[in-house]
Parts: sequence; structure tokens; C-alpha cells
Amino acid sequence: MPLRGGSEGGRPPSHATSRSPDRARRLAFDALRRVSSDGAYANLVLAELLDARRLPARDAAFATELLAGTCRALGTYDLVVAAASGRPTTSLQPAVLDLLRLGCHQLLATRVPVHAAVAATVDLAAATVGRRVTGLVNAVLRRVAEHDLAGWVDRLTAGADERDRLAVATAHPRWVVDAFADVLPEMELAAALHADNAYAGVTLAVRPGLADVGELTGAGAEPGRYSPYAARWTGNPADLPAVREGRAGVQDEGSQLVAAALARVGAPVGPWLDLCAGPGGKTALLAGLAGPEEPLVAAEVAPHRALLVRQAVRAYPSSPAVLVADGTRPAWRPAAYARVLVDAPCTGLGALRRRPESRWRRQPTDVEPLHRLQVALLATAIDSTAAGGVVGYVTCSPHRRETVDVVAETLAGRDDVTVVPADRLLPASVEDGTIGDFVQLWPHRHGTDAMFAAYLRRRG
Repeated sequence: MPLRGGSEGGRPPSHATSRSPDRARRLAFDALRRVSSDGAYANLVLAELLDARRLPARDAAFATELLAGTCRALGTYDLVVAAASGRPTTSLQPAVLDLLRLGCHQLLATRVPVHAAVAATVDLAAATVGRRVTGLVNAVLRRVAEHDLAGWVDRLTAGADERDRLAVATAHPRWVVDAFADVLPEMELAAALHADNAYAGVTLAVRPGLADVGELTGAGAEPGRYSPYAARWTGNPADLPAVREGRAGVQDEGSQLVAAALARVGAPVGPWLDLCAGPGGKTALLAGLAGPEEPLVAAEVAPHRALLVRQAVRAYPSSPAVLVADGTRPAWRPAAYARVLVDAPCTGLGALRRRPESRWRRQPTDVEPLHRLQVALLATAIDSTAAGGVVGYVTCSPHRRETVDVVAETLAGRDDVTVVPADRLLPASVEDGTIGDFVQLWPHRHGTDAMFAAYLRRRG
């Protein structure tokens, strides 16, 4: 029987209206409401609320885990809630659904005792939504607690095929599982999906010429695994002077590798172009790699992201020019640049570790419009490149339609470009980092985002 609203679904604990919710759970709930109802980004709203509310370190860590873990497993938790309540999640008040999602994460993915997870969520319900929903929240969570996560996966996927089971067990939409299966050996599929749920950590990149990794390791960081510009940091990046001053910034190591590879390809001396520059991490790295006779121009269509680019390169004595410009309608003359990077907008399926909510926001219908945009941007990049110059096409997605299909369609339509094999453009320590002539990194193989890159030379 479906559980009813109010106290009819089960009597809440007697203290439910007498205790205030703890600050960590309240912060996680407030952040989740903004993510689920307002479309906020989990990492940004979390940073904003943590800065405003000044929680102790232990509470801040718990709030971070609650929000990130709940966003990451949202689709699976919704299936659990629907089964435990006997009603579709669309019939629940949105705030109540978010409460139940937070409760599910505590019960199924943390070491919080059952009684504490249920009681604390009921307290939170009373303080945020009202006493009328505490009975429902109490009853649903007690039913959730009847099984562990593996038990719920078994119940929810009884009779389903292996990919459906993987989708529920690893908290991915089925279409994402299929997209990964299309480009990975079958034996690696589960590992790749599980890697999306592992903590990515904080990786920093020094700006070449402004800082070196030794400065960061001297402050307690660890050197990166592959990139000579990378260091891993466990605290707040803003605690480091190099980060505060703009001489270093947060950037995934895979992102560093594909940007730096553009500078390793032989090309004529001349200006460089970063075609889709926001938020500026790759721009800041390229600015330090370009020579004195190779000025860098950064173009970004969104004004607010162009501001982020300017902030990222602020420490350079001669900062790159930053243009607010549409890459599909270039504001510069053709064949003007020796090197062009196009880090194209994409589904972001390669960075699911860092953007936990994005796997549930993206839809398979997003892929084809992005594919068309990517093809158009790559065409602009090639047209903007001088004879003998090189183009780097980069996406933070392993989806075939956003990677090899974009390059193949481009090559089929023009005879003025050739592929530069990528196997010699990565450090020797990056094993199994290419697919054919292209770069393809993976979290489960390399500990980086799943970055794709292709490098093309324009013929004279």
C-alpha cells in the first residue's frame, strides 16, 4: 500500500519537533534544494554556503559528503524512494523528496546508524517543511533501512539485463552506460562507472613562468602523476599564496595534458587562439607555454565566463587578450593563428566525478545538437589556422558522437588537414592513453577526467 502523507505513514519519533536539525544536514538540505529546484551547480552552491555559515571542519566535511553523494546517486535513490513509499516520486512534494534523498544516502552509503539517520532527517523535515510531513518521512526511511544498497539493487533490477543493473548499482542513467560501453572493452565498463563515483581530489596547475611545482610541494602538496605542472592538494586551494595570486589554479591533470600537448606539436611561430576559453584553466596554461613572439588570444561567447578567463590569467605581466566572441562566427581574419585550441562545449560525461548532479541533468537528446556545434567550432578552428599550423580539438566527454565522430566528419569534408598522431604528445608515463591517433584518458585508467583530444595540421 502506498504511504500516505502527514503522520498517517508512521508515527515520528517523539523528539521530532523538539530538536533543531544539526547544521551540517541543514546546509546539505538547503544546497540540495537549490540544486534540484533552481538548477544550481552543487560545487558552487556548497562553497557559497560553507563560506557563509562557517561550519567546523568535521561538519563541513559531512555536509560535503551528504550533498555530493546524494547528487551523485540521485536517480538510484529516487528508485528506492518510489519502491519504499509505493508511489511515484513525482507525487511527492519536491522538498520532501530532497529530504528522503538525503536520508537514503545516510542509510545506504554512509556509516551513520539507522536510528540517527532517520531521527535526524525527521528533525530536518519538521524544521524545514513542517510537522505534517514527519510521519511520511519517518515511515519511508524505515522501509528504506530494511535493505542495504546491494539488497535494493537486487530488488530494483530483478529480471533486468546487466546494463540496467550496472546503471542502478553505479548510479548512472542507462544511456550513459550504453555510451561508455560503446567505446570501452566490456571488461572495463564496470570499473569506469565505479570510478565516476570516487572522490576526484584537488589537482592544481602552476602557470608556467610564474610558479613551479616545487613551490607547491614545499607547502605540502604532492607532485602530479603525469603533468609537469600538476600538484595534488588536500586542503583549501586558497590557502596557498600561488593560488591566491593567480600563479596557480585548480585544473584536472588530464585537462593539463591535452592543453600542453598542443604546444608539443611543431608549428610555425605566430599567435595562438583559445577558441572556447571559459573558464580559463587551459588559457592560463597556454599563456605560459606560448613564446614571446606568440601572443595568445582567448575567445569566449559568454560574458560571465570571459570574466573568469580574465581572472585566470591576471598574474601574467602581459595578459592574453580576452574577447567576448562566438566561435561559430569568428571576429578575426581567416588563417591568422599558428595554433588553435577548441575545447568544445560537450555533455561533460568525462567529469562526472567533479559534477555529481550533471549525470541526471543531461539527456541523450543533448548529444546531437552538441555534435553539430562541435563540428561547426572545429571548422572555425581549422579556418582560423595558418598553413602548417595545428589545431587541438578537445572535449571532456568520451561519447563517440562528441569525439571520433566529430573528427571523422570533419576529415571527410575537407582535404586541407591531416591528423597528427597523439602517441608522442603525451608523457611516456601515460600508458594506454590513446585510441588510434587520438588521446582518450579515463578516470579508472589514469585518475584523470575522461578527456579526449585530436590534433590536426592544416596543409598549405
